[in-house]
Amino acid sequence: MKRELPQIIKLIEYELLILDRDSIPESVGQKIHLNYAKEIKIEFPNFKTGYKWQLTSKGRVGNIPITPEFHIFIRPKVPINNIFGMLEYAYNLKIKFPQGQIQCQSLEQTYERLANILAHKILERCRKGLYRDYLPKTERLAYIRGRVDLRSALQKPWDVKLKCHYHEQTGDIEDNQILAWTLFIIGRSGLCRESVSSTVRKAFHALQGFVTLKPFKSSACIDRTYHRLNQDYQLLHALCRFFLDNTGPSHETGDREMLPFLINMASLYEQFVAEWLKANTPKGFEVESQHPVTHDQNYSDEIDLIIRDIETNEILYVLDTKYKAPDKVAKDDLNQIVAYANAVNCKNAILIYPQNLDEQKLNIKHGDIRVRSLAFSLDSDLNEAGKTFLTSLLPNTLS
Repeated sequence: MKRELPQIIKLIEYELLILDRDSIPESVGQKIHLNYAKEIKIEFPNFKTGYKWQLTSKGRVGNIPITPEFHIFIRPKVPINNIFGMLEYAYNLKIKFPQGQIQCQSLEQTYERLANILAHKILERCRKGLYRDYLPKTERLAYIRGRVDLRSALQKPWDVKLKCHYHEQTGDIEDNQILAWTLFIIGRSGLCRESVSSTVRKAFHALQGFVTLKPFKSSACIDRTYHRLNQDYQLLHALCRFFLDNTGPSHETGDREMLPFLINMASLYEQFVAEWLKANTPKGFEVESQHPVTHDQNYSDEIDLIIRDIETNEILYVLDTKYKAPDKVAKDDLNQIVAYANAVNCKNAILIYPQNLDEQKLNIKHGDIRVRSLAFSLDSDLNEAGKTFLTSLLPNTLS
């Protein structure tokens, strides 16, 4: 029996969607309210709403399978190909695509494209042989291997098996376990066509039997050690980080439930701007992200970005990304960036928006701190937008 396709509710990032009362069962509305309040603002039909449903995305984009019969697709305002470009920088996906080969029409296609790349690269590594490492192991053996535990041997001299401590070379290590868990997560997403899903399953089965399936968070993919024998794992783990970052736990129980795929656009914008600046800021400057700062003994925080003079180590700029399109700079945003600048004794504070402010750019003196608003646009070519941003930020430094 052919399975019926789910009903799709299509939202656009930050835009209000109004639906007739009969469009959504109340049970589905309750699941949205109880399980996805951080992602979607929902108003139930009542006198105030004209007895209609009102749904607004809160800045996440992607796919939420509410029930097998009802899915929500949230589209970004940013062009899809620019989402791909942002992901490449944010996750350091150093993939060389042939000209014209990264064209995607939807987030689902982007997800599928990256899943296919990961699966093929894992299969390629399996054909070469998985990276193996030596792990410590303790076991009672009828022969001596490694170091004998003398205390145990003296306590039980009649025991013919000796407690031995040794190192065993194995492929069942974190490097490979992360790959297996990510493929497992992709397999549950339901976002890939059968041709890609079969490749994902093939890669997963190639790891089975050699690797223990264990859950991992995306943080496990960061700050890992790479060398000559596992250098190609750097890209594999970067791809895994993308999937683990943006695939949330299902609110249902059971292995058969599909998992939501959601990208936090504010977080992605912050990561993208940071990595783009690190790659493109002129010589003589150093870019640092998530710089810790202490305001007083009871309150500490992190600045999105700082730019230093390499020679003097002086902090020249503090920068804060704001993924929103307001008419003007909010008072809270202004106070926050000024507090950051004061905390690190910096005279230049920059608020970064994905487009120019509707009313006017900010360029004021707040005490002895110069505060400006600049745009790192996401509407057109990202590299050109980055160059325009850098020209405004650091005039007379670009060749």
